[in-house]
Amino acid sequence: MIPPAEAELLVRARGGDPEAFRALVEPHLGMFQAVIHRILLDAQDTQDALQEALLTMHQQLARFEEKSRFSTWGYRVCVNEALMLRRSRGRRREDFLEDFSPRFGDEGHHKQVEAVLDRVQEPEAYVMAEGEQVRTRVMEGLGSLSDDQRAVFVLKDLEDWSTDEIAAHLGISRELVRQRLHRARVGMRGFLQRFAKGRPA
Repeated sequence: MIPPAEAELLVRARGGDPEAFRALVEPHLGMFQAVIHRILLDAQDTQDALQEALLTMHQQLARFEEKSRFSTWGYRVCVNEALMLRRSRGRRREDFLEDFSPRFGDEGHHKQVEAVLDRVQEPEAYVMAEGEQVRTRVMEGLGSLSDDQRAVFVLKDLEDWSTDEIAAHLGISRELVRQRLHRARVGMRGFLQRFAKGRPA
């Protein structure tokens, strides 16, 4: 059940009121842009996908069934647009890391970027758990992953999607989701460990 104020805005927006649609979207633009950027890691692609997502929301507003908040529905639209753009621009070759053995399971998924450091085995990593610097390093680590690995990592460990949801949205099997997630976690752990070792004492 959505809040009464949001329901009123939806009625007006569906009736063609642009100000009502703007009022629905504006409080959530930061969240929408952030999830798109985590998937695409490119400023121009992020803006393109965000514009497409907003257009899709506007065009499909009548299909919103109001079983969740508008922000939840809009967030899913943004993820879909980011994934579609990612597929349309082509994929980089997967990096195969079978030499690494798993050190973690699927439990303990993370919503906050800083929590990725919990996957790192180095003690120095915990010292980095504050400030903008770690966010920058995590984004750099995401950029070191293949597109396929990054999409799964973002949706699972940063956005807290279930394996079934990720498999359905990406059109791949649950097992492939797990494989890509493992490779992504190994890659991120290695990247952050190198960063931790390189920090001055």
